[in-house]
This record gives sequence, structure tokens and C-alpha cells, in this order.
Amino acid sequence: MVAVGVLMIIAALGLVVSNTVESRRAARYSAEALEKLKDVIPAEPSSLSGTPDNDDLFSDTERAEETETIEIDGYTYCGYISVEPLGIELPVADSFSYAGLKRSPCRYSGAAGNNDLIIAAHNYSSHFGRLYELSPGEQVVFTSASGRKYRYKVVDVEVIDGGDAERMFSGASGEWDMTLFTCTLSGRSRVTVRAKLITE
Repeated sequence: MVAVGVLMIIAALGLVVSNTVESRRAARYSAEALEKLKDVIPAEPSSLSGTPDNDDLFSDTERAEETETIEIDGYTYCGYISVEPLGIELPVADSFSYAGLKRSPCRYSGAAGNNDLIIAAHNYSSHFGRLYELSPGEQVVFTSASGRKYRYKVVDVEVIDGGDAERMFSGASGEWDMTLFTCTLSGRSRVTVRAKLITE
């Protein structure tokens, strides 16, 4: 029994070391991609008009521009997210993949222009590991590849069962306009932040 206990402790330590190494690597990848993204994303959107909370001001062409992406080092990004209360700013890959998650958060579903954006990330300390610390009323900003800034206010923080995909999508464009989520430490549930679009 002692031998089994020792082996379990060694395995646990190995997992901690592995996660720490992955987190640091992800932080480096994200920082490099973010710097390059900021160099090419325009400071102000060149053709989008109106405020982001008024869909009537968006033409079909303007909506199409919100699907623009930027390729950096072989990876495609749709923009970046700033979570000032947590002190993080990260690039967002345009499509979800497990390989991509090891580098940056990924667009899981939806789009900012459609008020149903869902962004997933690993629970690395450098990514969404502290997502549970966010509180209603705090703000998150998503900057699209076209340079448009979408400012959101957190309205809810909840834990969703990992197998409950329907609940992850429920309430889109009604109760919330953006969702951020990551795995809990056990991997069985998802820390989920819901946010509503607000004006500047």
C-alpha cells in the first residue's frame, strides 16, 4: 500500500510539472501571437459604422467584415480578448482545436457581430485558469481582426457539467452575447462566464 501511495504521489507531481511546463509554453506562444496581431489589427475599424449594440446599423457587408481573420505563423486568429480584472490579454484562434488550445483561447462557436460568441481556453494560469474569479459587473473586451472593439459586462459565472452541451449554448443573443469557458481542475465541468454587450 505504501508503494502504491508513493507511486500516486509521483504521478501527481509529474502531472503538476507537465501542466506548469504547458502553461508557460502557452503563455509564450500567446504573447508572441498577440504582439504580432496588434501590429496588424487597425487601431480603428475603417468601414464599420454605428455602435456594436445596434444591429440595425450593420449592413451585410459590414457583418462579413467581422468574419475577417489574420494568419500568424501558420495559425489563424479572429482577434484578441482583454480581461483586465484578471490581468490577461490573449489572442483568439478563429476555430476550435485541441492543438490550438495549447497555444491560445479558441473561438468555440458564434461571432461577436452575431451576439453569440463563445470562446474556450485551457485552465492554464496564463489563460483562463482564474476565470472563476470574475464577478458580475466586471468588463471584458474583444477586439476583432477588423479592429472593432466589443465591450461586455459579466452577468453570470456558473459551473456547467462537461456533458451538458445544450446548456452551454442556451440563452445566446437573449440572456448573453458572449461566453468564456474553461475546464475545472477535475476536467468534468466547465467554469462558464456569461456577458452582455454594452456601449463604450
